[in-house]
Amino acid sequence: MNKGIERIYDFPPELTVLAQRAEENCREVFRRIDETAEYCGAKVLKAFTDNRVSEQCFYGSTGYGYGDVGREVIDKVFAQALGTEDALVRSGFVSGTHALSTALFGVLRTGDRMVSLTGKPYDTLEEVIGISGTPGNGSLRDYGVEYSQVELLADGTPDYAAIEKAVKGARVAYIQRSRGYSLRRAFTVDDIAEMVRAVRRAEPDIIVMVDNCYGEFVEENEPSAAGADIFVGSLIKNAGGGIARTGGYIAGRSDLIELCSYRLTCVGMGREVGCTLGMNREILLGLFLAPDTVAAALKTAAFASELFTLMGYECSPGKDETRGDIITAVKLGSPEKMTAFCRGIQLGAPVDSFLTPEPWDMPGYSDKVIMAAGAFTMGASIELSADGPLREPYAVWMQGGITFTSGRLGVMLAAREMLREQ
Repeated sequence: MNKGIERIYDFPPELTVLAQRAEENCREVFRRIDETAEYCGAKVLKAFTDNRVSEQCFYGSTGYGYGDVGREVIDKVFAQALGTEDALVRSGFVSGTHALSTALFGVLRTGDRMVSLTGKPYDTLEEVIGISGTPGNGSLRDYGVEYSQVELLADGTPDYAAIEKAVKGARVAYIQRSRGYSLRRAFTVDDIAEMVRAVRRAEPDIIVMVDNCYGEFVEENEPSAAGADIFVGSLIKNAGGGIARTGGYIAGRSDLIELCSYRLTCVGMGREVGCTLGMNREILLGLFLAPDTVAAALKTAAFASELFTLMGYECSPGKDETRGDIITAVKLGSPEKMTAFCRGIQLGAPVDSFLTPEPWDMPGYSDKVIMAAGAFTMGASIELSADGPLREPYAVWMQGGITFTSGRLGVMLAAREMLREQ
C-alpha cells in the first residue's frame, strides 16, 4: 500500500500497520483469486469470439424489437460463458427477484410443488411464493403451486437425508446460493453438486433451480457444472461487471428457457420480441469485465475479513475459506459499531459520500436496517456496500468493490470510524 494514502485519508498509524499486515496475509488468497479470474476471463473471451460479437451487436432496437441481432448474440454469449444450452438476458428484468419470479412462474404449473433445499429464501421472494402477503395478490400459491422447505442443519449445511424425502413428487428443487441475512456460508458449486445428487436419487426428473446472485465468476464453474437445470442472476451484481445499469439473466436448459420467455413476454412470442433501446453495448461490456470486477470484489472481501479479524472481530468467511459468493459478514456486537462501520463505507463511496447512513424502518423487515451504498448504479451490489438489521448478533454484510484500490480504502475508512467510536 502506498505510504502516502494514510496522509490523504488521515488514517491513524496503527490502522495503516494493520492494513499492511492484512494485505500481506492475503497474498496467497489474492493469487488464487487472480487464477480464477484468468480462467473465467478466458471463458468469456472465447464466448465473445465464438459468437462473432461485432459493432452491429451494439445497436439498439425500438418497438417490437424484431430481428435484434445484438439481443440474440447476447443470449448466446451468456449461455456459453455460463456453460448452459441457452440463456435469456434482458434489461427489462428490474432485479434478481424479478428474474427469479419469471423463472418460477415459467416452469411451475397448478398442482406442482416447489421445495427450497436451503431454508427460507430471500425476503423479497416470500410474496412471490405466497409465504407472506395478501391472498389473491397473484402469488404462486394463488395459482395452486404448493411450497415446502428443508431447513439447514445447525451448522448451516444442507440436510441431505431430509432433502431426499422432501423432493419426492416435487416439480422444482430450489437452491439459494448466497446467505441473505444469515451467518451460514455461501454454497459453492461442489455444495450444489452434492445437493443435486441427493435430489436426483429421490426424484430424477425434478427441475433444479439455483438463485446464483452474488456467485457468478467466484469459482471457475457455474451451477450448470453441478447439474443444475436452470439458474438466475442480476446484472447489477457480478454478471454486469459494474457497467450494466439494470437487467438480469436466466440460463439453463433450452426447453426451460423457452417456457421462461413466454412468461417474460407472452405465449407465442417469447424471446422473439422486446426492444433493447441501446443497452446491448453495456451488457456485453459488463460481462466482458465481470471476471476481473468480481476478482476485485473478492480481494476486497478477503482483505476486509482479515483486517477485521486482526482487530478482534469474527468474520465469515475467513480469508482462507473457500467462497461461494462475494459477501463477507462481520459480527460487530453493537448498534453503535454497525453505524460506525456503515458510516465509513459511505465515506469511501465515489457517489453520495457526504451522506450519513442511519438505521430506519425498512418495509418487510421486523427490525431497523442500516445500509451504506454510494454507487454509480442504484442498488448495484457489485459496488462496495454494507447493510444489516439492528439485532443480535449485530453483524453487517459487506459486498462489492469494482476496484480493489477503492474497495480497500472503503474498508479502511470503516475501520477508522470504528476506532473513533471506541
